[in-house]
Amino acid sequence: MKSVSGKYWEETKLNINSVNKIKQDYNFSDILAKLIIARKFNDDEINFLNNKFKIHNVFIRNQDFKNASDLLINSINNREKICILGDYDVDGSSSTALFVRFLNEVKHPHFFYIPDREKDGYGATVKIFEKLLKSKPKLVVMVDCGSSANIAINFLNKNKIKSIIIDHHEISQPFPKANCIINPKKNDHDNQNRYLCATTLTYFFLDIVKQKMKLNINLEKYFVYVLLATICDVMPLRNLNRFIAIDIIKNFDLNKNKALKEIYNLCKKKNKINTDDIGYLIGPILNSGGRLNKSQYATELLSSNDTKLIKRRAKELFDLNEKRKLIEKKTLDDIDLDQLNKNNEIIILNKLNINEGIIGIIASKLKEYFNLPAFVITNSGNYLKGSARSVEGFNLGLMLKNAKDKNLIISGGGHEMAAGFVLKKDKINSFIKFSNSIFLKNKNNIKKKSFYDSKIFNFKVSQNFLNDLKQIEPYGNFNSEPIFLVENLLIIKPKILNSKHVFCILKSKSGNSIKSVCFNCAENNLGKYLLNYKKKINVIGHFRQNNWKLKNSLQFLIKDLIA
Repeated sequence: MKSVSGKYWEETKLNINSVNKIKQDYNFSDILAKLIIARKFNDDEINFLNNKFKIHNVFIRNQDFKNASDLLINSINNREKICILGDYDVDGSSSTALFVRFLNEVKHPHFFYIPDREKDGYGATVKIFEKLLKSKPKLVVMVDCGSSANIAINFLNKNKIKSIIIDHHEISQPFPKANCIINPKKNDHDNQNRYLCATTLTYFFLDIVKQKMKLNINLEKYFVYVLLATICDVMPLRNLNRFIAIDIIKNFDLNKNKALKEIYNLCKKKNKINTDDIGYLIGPILNSGGRLNKSQYATELLSSNDTKLIKRRAKELFDLNEKRKLIEKKTLDDIDLDQLNKNNEIIILNKLNINEGIIGIIASKLKEYFNLPAFVITNSGNYLKGSARSVEGFNLGLMLKNAKDKNLIISGGGHEMAAGFVLKKDKINSFIKFSNSIFLKNKNNIKKKSFYDSKIFNFKVSQNFLNDLKQIEPYGNFNSEPIFLVENLLIIKPKILNSKHVFCILKSKSGNSIKSVCFNCAENNLGKYLLNYKKKINVIGHFRQNNWKLKNSLQFLIKDLIA
């Protein structure tokens, strides 16, 4: 079925025998069994629905963690100054902040550095290390970067500086010659842990160091940083990531974290923390510093106990995010979407005056709009800088690794769904041609259709139904929020909210109705239909428990319409 927004919707096809077996074995309802099968939950994930799961350190016997922890402990015992180099996104800031807090606890000499997006570029480079070595560190720990920094690591080795890499981006032979590399993607067989972000790896690494040194440090109170990075880096919310998310959402006390509490206060939020708030509220605020030339701010906020500094940095990041929104809106308004996708191939926006700090956001918006891999490229001094976001079935990190091997880009890296790169201006046409060729080879792997989980015949849903939906929370990458099709609805009392959203009441044939909202649609086809369509229509969307002003009510979030 083709929708108002141009998507083709189908109900997810499931093996009915598998659904019935899950229902029988676990006494699950029909809808819960369908959702579990559709998301391909494994036995551990299914068992977790009915039983408590104790999170434990899965890397206790891992040789890379053992070697790296021995090296760090040796540096601590010898009082060697340590430098932590992190990326400028939430994962880099969070993992750096964890390290800073740990070294503060043991009162060890250290400093950290978060590269400036425009001045320093991405990741570990000789240019950065030439600057950092003036502070005379004996050990450099790279978090959320370093996996492709072969030349920079060689520079450290030449200067007799030890190094540890803790990263989750794509890595390939020959590996950088660091003293220790923690990256699950080094090993092809480590499929389960390859979806952990750098902050998760850093947390478990520091936990091992803590155990070996028999330290009385409460790392658990910073466990929320793991969830921050997992959500903001769009890691799959499956297996260990899912268990961690459930544990943190259940047990985290916002009042015990001054930094996040201050952000909540600035946003006038009062509800218990959830993954939506992390992904759409806290994450963009923390990321804004890295986007707009204040890359150190998020790490300073997350690693400090100074109330005045926390209040100042939180307010500065909040204001930077408001500035970022204005820049983003102006940029999106200037894009001709029809022209971008005229060949129905990979989306490449080669517009040379876009602010470097928002090219990742623009790429994400274009990816969502077209449901295709999207690249945004802009000027960066004498070079071009790009950011890309992908869809399931197209591995960006691997594509950029191949582009680098062919000398099409100077540098670049990332993971399956997000990546960044730098290239010479005279290579742009060759890079675009190469990107499209890779896309065409993988075209059949990319999902061309959109799927909903089930039909709902009216809005008279039971509390048991809503409880079943909660069973598979929290939602995220590889664990999508359930989508439902509801047929033959009337749109009643539509109105525009905040100049961009549309609110209405949807009424079913049986007379049941529900308050509904469609976000950011006032100026597109969805908004036009919601505001003007008078006939019965089929609606696709999510059920949500809305707790506006701490009052709970059921709401339907509209994703699409089928006239």
